[in-house]
Amino acid sequence: MQRIRWKRPRPPRTRAGRRRLVQGLVAGCVLALAPATWLYTSTGGRVGTVADAPAAGVAVVFGAGLRDGQPSPYLADRLDAAVRLYRAGKVKAVLVTGDNSRPTYDEPDAMRGYLVRHGVPDKSVVSDFAGFDTWDSCVRAKKVFGVDRAVLVSQGFHIRRAVALCEAAGVRSYGVGVDAPHDVTWYYGGTREIFAAGKALLDAVFRPDPTFLGPKEPGVARALAAAG
Repeated sequence: MQRIRWKRPRPPRTRAGRRRLVQGLVAGCVLALAPATWLYTSTGGRVGTVADAPAAGVAVVFGAGLRDGQPSPYLADRLDAAVRLYRAGKVKAVLVTGDNSRPTYDEPDAMRGYLVRHGVPDKSVVSDFAGFDTWDSCVRAKKVFGVDRAVLVSQGFHIRRAVALCEAAGVRSYGVGVDAPHDVTWYYGGTREIFAAGKALLDAVFRPDPTFLGPKEPGVARALAAAG
């Protein structure tokens, strides 16, 4: 049986060829980084801390996984920030959005329980059970729950994408970036964002329908009305 011999790629031998190779590599890097650059430029001045956040009526907290049915440490940090926003009077309702695609996994109810245990009234918490990704959560916040303006809560490596996508979905947003330890999860999240930025740019441009839209829900309006 004849063995296939693979030829090694040879670098260009001419100066013009080497110049074209370098130009191609630079162009590729620029294209790869363009979505991340868009995220930073489009969200300038709209990301900060709980103390910086304006009064907006509604906080939106994005799911970040469960452990044994309870919020993961990263998700608990997001919920703690939402509690501080509520206690400071900057929000009157908290929309918790996450994954409940199977009976044994319920992010929104776990998030609700955490907030209630930490002093947020149950009537002030609204659950979105179909926040399967950031774009879905933002579109549903606008079209299903009628949110026009919100403070978004997530870790620093994700918050700019959340703000950019909610803005594209029609929600005027300010992002609270929660601090997080630089552990394996943090590095994974930061690396993932480089690739997620590309999908975010496509979502913002083409604005696809979420996985599940469904009818309008009055939960946020009721929570705001009850809070006066």
